[in-house]
This record gives sequence, C-alpha cells and structure tokens, in this order.
Amino acid sequence: MLATIWHNPNCGTSRKTLEILQSAPDVELTVHHYLDKPFERGKLVQLFHDAGLTPREALRTRGSPAEELGLLEGASADAILDAMVLHPILVERPFVETEKGVLLCRPQEKIFEIL
Repeated sequence: MLATIWHNPNCGTSRKTLEILQSAPDVELTVHHYLDKPFERGKLVQLFHDAGLTPREALRTRGSPAEELGLLEGASADAILDAMVLHPILVERPFVETEKGVLLCRPQEKIFEIL
C-alpha cells in the first residue's frame, strides 16, 4: 500500500504517526516535510476536501500565528488557505493519504482507519 504523510518532525503526534507507518507491513511511504517544502494551494484544497474538512477545521491555532494573522474569527476559507500557503505551520498535522482515504491523524491512532 502506498502512503504519504505530511510531516512536522517537531510535533509528537506527527512523529508517532510516522513511526506507526514505518512499522506497518507492506507500506511504501513518502514523507513530505511541509515546513521545508510548503504546500501548494491546490494540494491543500484537495487534502481538506478528501479528509472532509474545511480550511478552518484544519487550521492549527496553538503554536501558530493564527491569532496574529486574524484567522481565528471571521476569516474566509480563501484567506485561511492563502495564509496556510505562506505560513505552513498553520496547517494542523499530520495528514496521511492512502488508497483508503485521507485523514488528519489526531490522535495518531486514527491512522489505522486508512491502513
């Protein structure tokens, strides 16, 4: 099975999810370090759609500049997406994609739903 994780090595949940994927049998894994190579807007739109989330639901509010950027209340989905492209730390993590679907794996045990 092919699997892709959008990974932040500074995040404990992301690290634990990566460990689960690395130890899963028959998983061919691609790791995207999205803080080093930020998302393209279209990829964010696709991930959120496939995960059944809105940009607001995928917005990381803790440990991010969301409040300073005025994204916590009243910001449109487009404004949030634009900010996420410029500030990838705003994207909640980790997102994982397999042939069974896309999930925001919080908590990390959610990964088992798509393995």
